[in-house]
Amino acid sequence: MASTGETLRGAGRRVLIVVENLPVPFDRRVWAEATTLAQHGYTVSVISPKGKGFEAEYEYLDGVHVYRHDLPPEGNSAGGYLREYGSALWSELRLAMRVRRERGIDVLHGCNPPDLIFLVAWAMRLFGARYLFDHHDICPELYEAKFDRKGLLWKAMVLFEWLTFKTASVSIATNESYAEIARRRGGMKAEDVFVVRSGPKIEKLVIRPPRDELKKGAKHLIGYVGVIGQQEGLDLLVAAADHMIRRMGRTDVHFGIVGGGPALEEIRADVNARGLGDYFTFTGRAPDDLLLDMLNTADVCVNPDRVSPMNDLSTMNKIMEYMTLAKPIVQFELKEGRASAAEASLYARANDTVDFAEKIVGLLDDPGKRAEMGRIGRERVQAALSWAHSVPNLLAAYDRIFAKIGR
Repeated sequence: MASTGETLRGAGRRVLIVVENLPVPFDRRVWAEATTLAQHGYTVSVISPKGKGFEAEYEYLDGVHVYRHDLPPEGNSAGGYLREYGSALWSELRLAMRVRRERGIDVLHGCNPPDLIFLVAWAMRLFGARYLFDHHDICPELYEAKFDRKGLLWKAMVLFEWLTFKTASVSIATNESYAEIARRRGGMKAEDVFVVRSGPKIEKLVIRPPRDELKKGAKHLIGYVGVIGQQEGLDLLVAAADHMIRRMGRTDVHFGIVGGGPALEEIRADVNARGLGDYFTFTGRAPDDLLLDMLNTADVCVNPDRVSPMNDLSTMNKIMEYMTLAKPIVQFELKEGRASAAEASLYARANDTVDFAEKIVGLLDDPGKRAEMGRIGRERVQAALSWAHSVPNLLAAYDRIFAKIGR
């Protein structure tokens, strides 16, 4: 909780956060930002899509005004993207106008993907609002990761990213790689770029006793939490599991997969086609209690994000959650994955499912190493990577943009 002096830091400052990718408060980063600003005296509103369990069109939660809108299914073609983004932009503009009427907007804080929220910022600029860009994903690289090609849509995303940075008065990045993109590709001045890592709130990720029933009778549980899309590499994890079970004879394992996403049914089908259904539990999008139970029960946690330009430069929230819960990790060799986890993880060769499987098995057979890696990971979070360490940079970014406003 902020002190009285710190609380006054945001007094009279009105912020609207717009996020299109996930509903709030399910989007942990956005919710941490919103509640932190509210605790420091800012008047905070958030616009997000509706989602499972978050269907109310308006709520006042933890000092934050939350507005939600309907969103069409995720697009996978030019026409699908046009419908999805067009509908979202219209809803965001409509609700932004409502927020402006009800309490005013000094700063519009846009969270990508997609890199189109600058269009809402352009409209709000007519009423004096400045734009703060919250860079969650590098969208041109995300497009390549999803579709394995460039083309007209990729060129459009490059343009939208450039326009986003040119519109923003201040940019916040999730890591140093993204900060470098803001400076180099976005042309932003160094003093206008702030690194605000998506650190976990330690108090929300509680270490508690395992629930052995989640192992489904197996000796070991391998845990995963996150979105299930093409770039997240769950197909690589399934291939690694197949190698472990069929070739290495490790029938003493079970895989607990927590999360939903556009590739969930495709991954389920792959698991069943390989005859591995008894070795996997898919929870879909799950409540926090089940997520915590699954990860606390896991002997090893995995990040199978395939090696790509996008994943190499991105910080994955799941890594931070695993480390907070003192879990050893196996992932592929990725620049920012190693920057986050260091010795708390083993690193398999790029997209090599056999090496990935062998590294998991090596950890399963070495409880001492698992414990040491888990200890290292939790200490890294406590010392430098938790949300508490991100708060000063978030507040500094807001001080910078309000200094530009003259307040």
